[in-house]
Amino acid sequence: MNDWVINSVDYIFIGSLGLLSVIALWLVLERYFFYRNVDLNSFSHKEELEIALGENLTMLASIGSNAPFIGLLGTVVGIMVTFVTIGQSGLVETKEIMVGLALALKTTAGGILVAIPAIWFYNLLIRRAEILTAKWEILQKRKESEKE
Repeated sequence: MNDWVINSVDYIFIGSLGLLSVIALWLVLERYFFYRNVDLNSFSHKEELEIALGENLTMLASIGSNAPFIGLLGTVVGIMVTFVTIGQSGLVETKEIMVGLALALKTTAGGILVAIPAIWFYNLLIRRAEILTAKWEILQKRKESEKE
């Protein structure tokens, strides 16, 4: 098998997962600071508020739900590379097989390590958006009762 493929499998998948983790962190921080500083009085319609609160959450959920699959794909490719390498060399040594399989599994672990915090923060941010929406509704009811 081409040495480039063998040497780049880890870099491609671990690098992709690293990039996704940086993007997820950026999205979490962006939403956190937005929610922290949002002025509920500046929204006249509930839909406007919901749109503003929901921005970037879909991307965060997508990262959380797809990172394990990227890790799994890296594992499958790593296992394939291991078997092709063993097949080409003609050696059937348990040590080489186990080392190759263990190294291939690290991308699955990486995918899970990216997904768990992304989904956790997604759920946290969704809850915060719900709370802010409820506070906006309370403010609107107070404004209506003050007019009467």
